[in-house]
Amino acid sequence: MIDHLSIGVSDLAKSKAFYEEALKPLGYQVKIEMAHGVCFGADGGDLWIVKNEPSKVHLAFGAKERASVDQFYQAAIKAGGADNGAPGLRPHYHENYYGAFVFDPDGYNIEAVCHKEA
Repeated sequence: MIDHLSIGVSDLAKSKAFYEEALKPLGYQVKIEMAHGVCFGADGGDLWIVKNEPSKVHLAFGAKERASVDQFYQAAIKAGGADNGAPGLRPHYHENYYGAFVFDPDGYNIEAVCHKEA
């Protein structure tokens, strides 16, 4: 089981504001805040964003229902994310794969996905 994941961000304040809004529908909230990073926590593990050079990464967050995927997408776009795939079924992954994709302020591909039937 993964305990936590850490990614580098170029602008800590901007990324904190983005993730705070985008991940709220998925149950994440700020757990720890330090000068060099912020930890967002929810059931199943933590995400740390730290002031550092960004690198190529894809983050997929699990959602308990499809409505949470929709809410994630709307919140992420409103928080300054860029569209990389509106909410919808992705049957090329599997029959019930319902996901949405956005780019965060550093260009990371962030996804929320629900694997349950409608």
